[in-house]
Parts: sequence; structure tokens; C-alpha cells
Amino acid sequence: MTNYKFFVAQLRFVANRTKCESGDVARKIDALLTIADEVERGNSNFFIAAKNLRNTSRALAGVAGFLQQHILPEVIADANAMGEKQVRWTIETCMALMAKLMTHAELTKDAQDLYITLPPID
Repeated sequence: MTNYKFFVAQLRFVANRTKCESGDVARKIDALLTIADEVERGNSNFFIAAKNLRNTSRALAGVAGFLQQHILPEVIADANAMGEKQVRWTIETCMALMAKLMTHAELTKDAQDLYITLPPID
């Protein structure tokens, strides 16, 4: 299995810094932490329950947006090549997963779980 520790750390970083201002936000944070827990246990393959497809999708899009807007510029400014590679991988992965989750939710009318496999790290 590929080492996804940085991915777990980035998901937890965003989740832990997001204020739970509503139940909707809390569900998105829970979705991120659930993915982080699965990956931390060594699972690069896991299910997203049908009822969580859209919240998880939006949560991942939020991670990508936060990293792109706030973290990536700092990593680039520090000339941290490994950090930049990892942040870019997370952004790309979150956006690809978001698209896959939303497409699946639309096609199945939110009625089917989705099996996710994380892409390999280049």
C-alpha cells in the first residue's frame, strides 16, 4: 500500500480548523474524518454510503479549495518541493473524488453506495 499519511494529515488539518456552525458543516467534517480514519487504518479502498455522497463530495471540494487558496501558495513560496507535490496530489485527488461522488449521486438518485479507490501517489 502507498503511504497516504500526508493525505490523512491534510484532511484532519482542514477538518479540525473548520468551525461547526451548523449540522451541515458537522456532517461534512464527519465525512472528512471518516475518510481519514479509513485511510489511516491502511484502507486505500473504502465505501461512501449513499446518504453521504453529496456531503462527502462538498467536504472534499472544500479541502481542495482551502489547500489551493491558503496552503499551496505558502508551500511554493517556501520552495518545498515535496510539500508542493503532496498538496497538489491532495487537491487533484479531492477534486477527482468530488466529481466521481457527485456524478454517482446524480446517476443513482442518491440510492447506491460508492466504492472509492485512492489513486497512487506519483
